[in-house]
Parts: sequence; structure tokens; C-alpha cells
Amino acid sequence: MKKIFLLFAAACALVACDPVHEDIGNAGHITLDELLAKTSVTVDVDPATGVNGNQIFCSTSAPVNARWDIDGKSFVNNYAWKKMKVNKDDNGNYEDTPYTVLLTALCADGTVLTHEFPVTCSTITNALEKIYIFGSADNDSPAVLGPGDAAAGRFSDGEGKFFPYLSDDVYFGKKTLIFDIIAAEEGPFIWGSDVGCTCRVMNGWWSATYADNVPLSVGLWELPITDAMAADCAKGGDSKDLDILMTRGSITVKSVYYEE
Repeated sequence: MKKIFLLFAAACALVACDPVHEDIGNAGHITLDELLAKTSVTVDVDPATGVNGNQIFCSTSAPVNARWDIDGKSFVNNYAWKKMKVNKDDNGNYEDTPYTVLLTALCADGTVLTHEFPVTCSTITNALEKIYIFGSADNDSPAVLGPGDAAAGRFSDGEGKFFPYLSDDVYFGKKTLIFDIIAAEEGPFIWGSDVGCTCRVMNGWWSATYADNVPLSVGLWELPITDAMAADCAKGGDSKDLDILMTRGSITVKSVYYEE
């Protein structure tokens, strides 16, 4: 599975024309205008108010392989759908939230076409659901991650203290992990004297660091899964487990979840 994923990810995973579409030949390509004529990017509409909802739908029937980039997430398919967040103003009312959808299309001869679609989401028509990996909204047994304790923040049923293995769907789906931090205490760097509350995002084998000196505080901390994390840590990858190592201070985590 790892080899398939790496091959699929190479060159944006665009290696041949989609067989369900017309055959344009080994050296064929289309123009950008032809691509856009067969492409649609829309937002659902709230029937009660007539304003844009929070679901983006993307599709193309053009004879290409397509990748859609939406709010930091990539979807390799000629069709994509994503629920979006909608911001609120100071009075707690939903406000227009702009997004840009980027389409990258590869023709059979290797020609790459790109186009940006600006869209706006204005209200919630399909609420994001929290998928809990650890804890819950009313969890009374939170996880405490102390400085230098790699086992405390390791997502592993065998090597970790609190967090379970992450599934390949989480890794290869490029989910954004959301940590609900309910307490944060500053402390000295584990190999020095400067004080703060920071972590290192790495894998359980200490063989890769994805982010370092990340400041943490009470509230929600979002950690997007990257290609490198998936390749190293997924069971369909090298099975090295994602690990959050506190390098300064400690945090108390009520829950870890992603939204979709």
C-alpha cells in the first residue's frame, strides 16, 4: 500500500487520463477553455435564506486526471466534496467566508492546466461533525503530556500512554487533528534553561521532525497531517507512529478529534 500511495502522490498523482472519460490519445491535451467548459465548482444554497451554505462541490468531465486543493486539503479525483467552516462576526452571526479552490489537471501528453475558483460560504447547511480519536466533549480523564515524555504523546496502542493508533484513513485522508488543551504550564527546555510551553511534532522512532518549537496554550491546537507524516507513520507507510513531544512545559489534553 505504501508503494501505491507514493506512486499516486508523485506528480500530484496525475499519471494518466481517467479511463471513464473519452480517449484523447497518448499525446492528447485540451485547452484551459475546454477544461473549464466541462468543469463545475459550486456551493450549496440554504433554501430558507437563499445564501451560500458551507458545502463545496467540484467536478470535471474533461478527459484529464484532476486534483482539487481546498483549504489546505488535496483531493485526487475528478469529483470532490468538502464541508467548510464559516466564520462568525463579533455579534455571533455567520459572515461571508472566502475560499479558493485550485484545480490542477493533467492531460495525457503531460500538459498541466491550473485554474482558481473563488467561492464564498455564508452559513451552515451541513454542520461539521467531530470524530473523536481520544477523549470526548465531557472527558474527565484527560491526558497529561509532560516534558521529555515521548510515550505520553505517541499515537500508538503499544508504545503510547494515552493516544491510540491513527488509522490510514486519518493519515492518507490528510485530516487535521484538533487538540482541546485545557491546561498549559510553562517549563524549561528539556535540554536547556529557557522557559515556555512548546512541543516537537515527530515520529515515534525519532527519525523525522515535522515541526519544532511549536508554541502551545489553552484552547484548540490544529495539527494538519502532511504527506511526510502519512508516509512515515501510517500502517500503510513505515508504521513509525505520530508523536507529540513536549520540549518545554506540559499540557493537559481533554480530547483529540478531527472534523468532517
